[in-house]
Amino acid sequence: MLLKKTNIHDKLYREEFKNADEHVINWVNDFISNSSGPNERILNNLASTSDEDEVDFNFDLLDRNRIFHEKSIKKICIDYRLRFLDSRYFKGNFPQEALSEINRLEQEHKTSLSGFKIMAPSKLFVLSKTDDPLLFAPMGNGYYYLIHKWGNDLHPLRKLLMWPFKNFENLIFTVLLSSILATALVPDGLFTKEQSFSQDVMVFFFMFKSIAAVVLYYGFASGKNFNTAIWRCQYDKAQ
Repeated sequence: MLLKKTNIHDKLYREEFKNADEHVINWVNDFISNSSGPNERILNNLASTSDEDEVDFNFDLLDRNRIFHEKSIKKICIDYRLRFLDSRYFKGNFPQEALSEINRLEQEHKTSLSGFKIMAPSKLFVLSKTDDPLLFAPMGNGYYYLIHKWGNDLHPLRKLLMWPFKNFENLIFTVLLSSILATALVPDGLFTKEQSFSQDVMVFFFMFKSIAAVVLYYGFASGKNFNTAIWRCQYDKAQ
């Protein structure tokens, strides 16, 4: 049976409302209840530098299911090794549907949208690929409004594959587990006719040092960093 691809919008929605307490839900409800172009211009706004001022939305017209707090965005970015950066760093093409949605929101809310953010895999900020980018506009108080999602869903195993890079502890655990598995694959009697426990320990330490050396070399040579450090980082080498 084929694994279903990961819809990052669905994961973000579940994360936002999974542990939402009454205070947060009431804040969003009150925020909505009590508050009262052309493609070239929109593309210029997407490519320009912004101070991330909150957009003057008419909250009566907003879809509450598209409002996400920065904490939920950070959690999903760390779990799936994604970035949440200004739209000007995005190297892919914005689809016409996204531009039309921005134009529709501007006309509907009688405002000009700016301060756009993109949630997407790191490669989309250095290469022109399309793996589930999400376009946001700031609302203030740490909240963002999802404008449009396009592209392909993420690989179903991406969260598992990115787990070792989540933080230093996960990486050490992965290296230890890999060393144990590599030690178990070494056949008995490879070095002596009767292999003792102390020899198994020596093989384990050899495997651990070898795997750790490869990981360190790859990490330093490629300029890699952990998920917790790159989700808001705009530098290419920190992929």
